[in-house]
Amino acid sequence: MYETIFALFCERVKESIQSGTFAKLTLAKTIGDTEIKNIYFRLVLNEDNTYSISLTSRYKTEEIESIHTLDEALMVLGTYIKNPFLTALLFTTDNDVTFKVNKKNAGSIIEQEPTFKNASPVMLEMIEKGIV
Repeated sequence: MYETIFALFCERVKESIQSGTFAKLTLAKTIGDTEIKNIYFRLVLNEDNTYSISLTSRYKTEEIESIHTLDEALMVLGTYIKNPFLTALLFTTDNDVTFKVNKKNAGSIIEQEPTFKNASPVMLEMIEKGIV
């Protein structure tokens, strides 16, 4: 099933943050017409020079932001795979990593040339401050 492949995808997310290449992450492509449209995963720098993850859930009529640790955020994302999202897109400065689930419940990871040449502004600030 897709869970093993999703775990690999989560490792890639962690590696991209640790190596300073993280640009952004989003969940997209829902099953059918759903209230929730996207979930955006962003780094947030805390005052004590640690970081958190901001998850912005965009619905038809509102946006809801929640703050999590990295592991919590990845667990939250996992609850949305196939419910209703079929695709997770990780953008790094090395490559774009796409996680997909098909109708047979199989997961796959596809790598492509990077869309972004620079890491996210928060990632760059974290590198500058020596946090990663």
